[in-house]
Amino acid sequence: MNKKLLALLLALSLSLSLTACGGDGGANTTDDDTSSDADAAETVTLTVAASPTPHAEILKQCVPILKEQGIDLVVNEYSDYVIPNTAVEDGDEDANYFQHIPYLDDFNATRGTHLVNVAAVHIEPMGVYAGKTASLEELADGATIAVPSDATNEGRALLLLETQGLIKLADSTNLSSTPNDIVENPKNLEFVEMEAAQIPSSLADVDLAVINSNYALGAGLNPTEDALVLESADSPYVNVLVVKEGNEEAPAVLALIEALHSDTIRTYIEETYGGAVIPAF
Repeated sequence: MNKKLLALLLALSLSLSLTACGGDGGANTTDDDTSSDADAAETVTLTVAASPTPHAEILKQCVPILKEQGIDLVVNEYSDYVIPNTAVEDGDEDANYFQHIPYLDDFNATRGTHLVNVAAVHIEPMGVYAGKTASLEELADGATIAVPSDATNEGRALLLLETQGLIKLADSTNLSSTPNDIVENPKNLEFVEMEAAQIPSSLADVDLAVINSNYALGAGLNPTEDALVLESADSPYVNVLVVKEGNEEAPAVLALIEALHSDTIRTYIEETYGGAVIPAF
């Protein structure tokens, strides 16, 4: 009888000890924490650097698509053409979406970066816009034309002007042409080289300006309505999604590519930009 009583007391003591250490409450908390950690582990964050218009706007349409797959797409906006690339190279951003292939190739060659194109998304036709002069026909001798100062966009601008018969370049296949490569300039045009982002705000100071569509849109210009001349739809300057070499097959990157190439994004581009931005997929 004494032995049974002693066993009962020991069992009761052990039960009280377990309760004091957390017992059922501790187990529930652990289970909740484990579940919470699992949920967090299932969510992947993908950061992408982008120009505000139209790149960031297009990417934001992908946010709900990727959210359904457990991917948190974070779009960080930049107003220049250098930091988005260096940020990806340095690992501060997972990808970027703001540039065309000739610019990417030139950037890698001159900066020694290791950036790769993983998806073509859209084309933004570059356009010629009126400043102090209302049309190409009214362009006077010695008129000034603003062009982007970065290598590939400047060459692109000069090629567009050549198609209008305003100038002739030494080599029309050279995508990196500069004003020094102009061999014929019958109107003695003067070229004002500026950062691409600054050109729209300088329209009043020049006769004409050649502007990238993303910066035109950002300045409230409608390329299809306001441009005197637009590049043709077969332009080689396709805007692409870019990652650092080695990250091409990252699951989140592949998911973003699929989202960008979806019918949802195609419809958004066509309905939102009315031809100023053209899907390239």
